[in-house]
Formats: sequence, C-alpha cells, structure tokens
Amino acid sequence: MTTDLSQFKDHDTVDLVVIGSGGAGFSAALNAAIDGARVLLVERMAHVGGTTALSAATTWVPGTQRGLAVNPDDTPERVATFLNLAVGERSDAKLRQAFIDNGPHAVAKLEANSALQFQVRMLHPDYLSELEGSVLRGRAIEPQPFDGKLLGPNLPLVRNPIPEFTVLGGMMVDRDDIFHLLRLTETWKSFSYSVRIIVRHFLDKLLHPRSTRLVMGNAMIARMLYSYIQRQGMLVTNTEATQLLQDGNTIQGVALQQTLPDGSMVKRTVHSKGGVVMASGGFNRHTTRRADMLPGAKEAWCPAGPGHTGKAQDLALQAGGQLGSGGLSHAFWAPVSTRQRADGSIAVFPHFVMDRGKPGMLTVDSQGQRYLNESTSYHLFGIAMQAHHATTPSVPSWLVCDAGALKRYGIGMVRPGGKGLEPFLADGYLKQGKTLAELAQQLNVPTDKLKATIDRFNTFADNGVDEDFQRGTTDYQRANGDATWHGPNPCLGALRDGPFYAVALYPGDIGAATGLLTDGDARVLNAQGVAIDGLYAAGNDMHSVMGGVYPAPGITIGPGVTFGYLAAKHAVARSRASHT
Repeated sequence: MTTDLSQFKDHDTVDLVVIGSGGAGFSAALNAAIDGARVLLVERMAHVGGTTALSAATTWVPGTQRGLAVNPDDTPERVATFLNLAVGERSDAKLRQAFIDNGPHAVAKLEANSALQFQVRMLHPDYLSELEGSVLRGRAIEPQPFDGKLLGPNLPLVRNPIPEFTVLGGMMVDRDDIFHLLRLTETWKSFSYSVRIIVRHFLDKLLHPRSTRLVMGNAMIARMLYSYIQRQGMLVTNTEATQLLQDGNTIQGVALQQTLPDGSMVKRTVHSKGGVVMASGGFNRHTTRRADMLPGAKEAWCPAGPGHTGKAQDLALQAGGQLGSGGLSHAFWAPVSTRQRADGSIAVFPHFVMDRGKPGMLTVDSQGQRYLNESTSYHLFGIAMQAHHATTPSVPSWLVCDAGALKRYGIGMVRPGGKGLEPFLADGYLKQGKTLAELAQQLNVPTDKLKATIDRFNTFADNGVDEDFQRGTTDYQRANGDATWHGPNPCLGALRDGPFYAVALYPGDIGAATGLLTDGDARVLNAQGVAIDGLYAAGNDMHSVMGGVYPAPGITIGPGVTFGYLAAKHAVARSRASHT
C-alpha cells in the first residue's frame, strides 16, 4: 500500500482520521473501516505499531467468548467489584463500567470481521489477585501468532520487536516458544517444536528482510494492518498532525505534514466528517510534560515506543481538552536495565516476570538491604523504587542472584544457561563476585549489610516464608515463581552458590496513565465537562480508566481496543448523520 500523503488532494474529505497506529489507533481505524467508513490512519514514525508492537500485547478484556470458555463463572458484577476495590475513586466508575460493558463487543466484532484472533491461557491471573473479584484466568487474552508473509511487501511497515526479546538474530519468541526451547534436549515434543521454529527463522533470514513468524505485539499489529489493508483503509507514515481544524466546539479535520526521505515536506489539509481520534501513545517523550509529571525518571529508562511525544495531546489541549488527575501515578512502571548496543543505541530491558520473582533472586538498595516484595507487579515495583529512593538511594537498585539462579532463569538481557557472560561482564552490565564480599565491592554497597540481608533472606527461603515482605503469598506471585522449584515457596530460593551476580535496575515508564479526559464514547471533554464534538481519544492519549493502578495484565491495550471501538462507533454515526 502507498503511505504517501501526496495521494490526497488538499482539502480532501474522509469519514474518520486516526492519529497513531498502536493497538488503540488500529482498533479505531479498523472498526470504522469494517463499518464501511473511509478512514485515514496517520503515523508520525516510519513504522506502525507503537508500543503495542514491542509488547506482549496481552489484552485485558473480561467477558469475551474465549475468556468465558475457560472461566464461565466470571461476571460483569465480579469484574466491577474487582476494579472498584483496585481503583476506587482514582477514576470515573462510569467509564470503568463502559469498558466492562463494551469490551466483549469490541473483541467480538474484530474477531468476526478481521484477521485479529485471540487465544487464552489457563493460568493468567489478575495482578492484584488478593482482592475480591479477581480471577486466575479468562480476562487476559493474547493475539495468536501470525504469518507475516501474508502482508507481502507491507511487512516492513510493522515495527521490529525489541532485539533483546528475540533470539538467534531476530527470532521472536512467546512463552510457548521459550518453554520448548528451554527443554529442547529433554523431550521429543520440545525438540521437534524448537527445530520447526528455528528452521523457519533461518529460512526467513535467507528469503525475507526480517522474520515472518510474528508473535505477541508484532502479531497483533500485523493482523490489524492486514485486515485494514483488506478493508481499503488508508495509511500515511512519517506524518505529523500540526493543527486541528476547529469551528467553535467542533473539530472538522486536521492539517498534516509528511517528511519525505529527501527532507522535503508534503502538506495537506484533510476534512473529516466523523472527527479525529487521538491515539498517539501519550506524553512519555514530551519535552516538558515528562519533566513535570515524571520528575527524576530519565527518558533513557523508558522502553516505550519512540513516537510518544505528546504532540497530538497538545493539539487536543489547544482545542479545549483537559488532562485527568487523581491517579495513583501519571505513568505505568517497570524495573528496567539498560545496555549500550553495538550500534550505539541504548537497549532498555523491562524486567517483567522472567527473573526478579524467581528463587535465588532478590533486590537491594544502595545500602545492600531489601525494601520490597520482588514478586509484586512490575508497576508496584517501579513505584516502590521511587518511593524508597526518597529516603534511601535506590536508583539504581541491584537485582542479585547466585550462579544457580542465573543458569536457570537468566537475568535481564543475560539468557538462561550461564554461558556467554563475557560481553556482559566486560561492559559492566553484569556484575560478578566470587563471594558476596567481592560482589558488594563491585556494587559499592556495605559488605556487612549485603551479607546480613542475604543470610536473612536465605532463612526465609529455607522456611518458605518471607517474614519481611511476604513474597510468594498471592496467586499472582506464585504463578510467576517456579512451579518446578523444590523448595516450600515457588518464589523463594536461597543464594548460596557462587559466583554471585547483579544487574542495575531503574524505574522505567512503560506507558502514560494521565491523559485526556473523555466520556463513555471516548469524546474528549472540555473544562466545562462538555464533549468537544468530533474529537476523541483512546489508548494512552486518553486518561486511564484504571486511575494509574495496574490491577491486571493488559490493562492498557484492553481499554485501548475498547475505547477505540467506541470512538469509531460514535464517529461513524456522526459521519453518516452529516449526509442526512
């Protein structure tokens, strides 16, 4: 498909303009296209997908047909109870209810009318599993893998995954792949599974510019792009919205500017009968809003997509939109580690679930002392790092493990197996000490305190009870431990086998929680609480219905898909009304 802005005449007219091509933006654009609308999807970067393409693309939408198939006892009332307890007054309960009521319809429409298909895992618990109304399965759904070859010459439009989340020079892997690759020599099933995906990957490297077996976020975006093309949706890349066309309290279109490879500019004014949807990913890379809302958190620690400049939000604010308030945090967080790549760029690796909550791992501050439950959700981990840093330096903190844990689970960008450590040791990403005293010296933490911390932790591990921070006491925490661990607690294991290792952790913002206030149709509200006609927001451009709380996996993409659907539904109806 052509992505040139010059395909449009100046003052061309469409039914809907969508700014941003992540999961929320694609949901709005694809839903409108399914309804027969003439849609223009605008992406300021060269690739589509935003942070969604880089993520696991877990999508928290309770009540879907697939979800109820594995958990038929779940109900909207139970979901509402859970969110009321988790979020409370931090967001508008009416918006949360709009999400609960419409999420299943959004997913059903996409699955029935597009290539986007989901799957459900038998164990995928809500993060705050200790709360009434939580479940162990059925609310979190994931995109099924996708054959990128179906996109043909359009495959390069999809943003590449984070290299450190791939293996063998670019092979994407999901949790099924990891399971079998780690057991490649143990069972015939894992061996044959692994050989099949590895052979395909190397054939792809010979025949295609990138791997074509797409999983997780890449699969979600590729499936939506494939269907959007089939529906004759229009797309422009390297294109920025520079102005909203406004008449009073009504948005009538947008001014666009595309930068061509030779540096020249193409400018077009596009009128939209249905309106404009802001879904550009939020403010995380905004030049001033980031400093105001996330003080002390360096942009270099942010693993989110590069296009989240907040410029689209600025246009909405200029049009009268308002930012929300009252959330637990302005952003969603994860502990991250960083390392310079060979090309000079910085890799930012989110420590979601693969290491920090496993046996043989613990986290200490600059004084060599624990200060949190390492098995908590990554969002609460990031918040705890910053809160503790206010009294005791803990940015960076140190994720510490022994040799056995490193071999079993890896640590950060270091793969399981315990081999190939030299480059990580040479550039300082990985710290090593033959003894705890040597490691303490490497980390510049007090030796006596680090030893005392680990001795105390080892006692907890032997007994299976974390007396300090209650690690491994909820269903969510235990699910992310090691079910095969021989000890009494799947999240606790002693650190006794040297050498000992550590990686520096920083609080990284993985997405915006504070965004534009909207109503239940995703319409942006002005200072008087009145909807701005023809202006919508979804995804992280919209103020989170979770109020800065991260109660479950996929709570950004799930609402993004849902409110993208609602925005498209309202905008298409508005466009059709303009014909009468």
